[in-house]
Amino acid sequence: MLAPALDTLRLTLHVLAASVWVGGQIVMMGLVGPARSLGAEAPKALARAFARLAWPAYAVLVTTGFWNLSTVHLAAQSSAWKAVLMAKIVVVAAAGVGAFLHARSTAKVALAVWGSVAGLSSVAALAMGILLAG
Repeated sequence: MLAPALDTLRLTLHVLAASVWVGGQIVMMGLVGPARSLGAEAPKALARAFARLAWPAYAVLVTTGFWNLSTVHLAAQSSAWKAVLMAKIVVVAAAGVGAFLHARSTAKVALAVWGSVAGLSSVAALAMGILLAG
């Protein structure tokens, strides 16, 4: 049986946005070092270009996440499922805050810390999404 069109649209948008947000962070992690050899401004230029894609993807993720939640009958879910959902909401927020603070950081330590918070939280949110879908 094929998924209804609206469900397919919702899930496609969510997975596509997660691919951009999470996958993009992983790609950027691999590009920053080599970009430094192109000049001091190259990593910053890459980060600005990525941000133009990443922040709209994050907005789509949050929007479709709430849309996904609206299709679930919460009373029918186990307490473990609800606990994972609450944890996912926290790590999604941490990913956004971490990425925001990383983008505004100027000190190397702050860049590393907030970039790590954003990246690890994003991967954790992805894993929790898989748990919730199963």
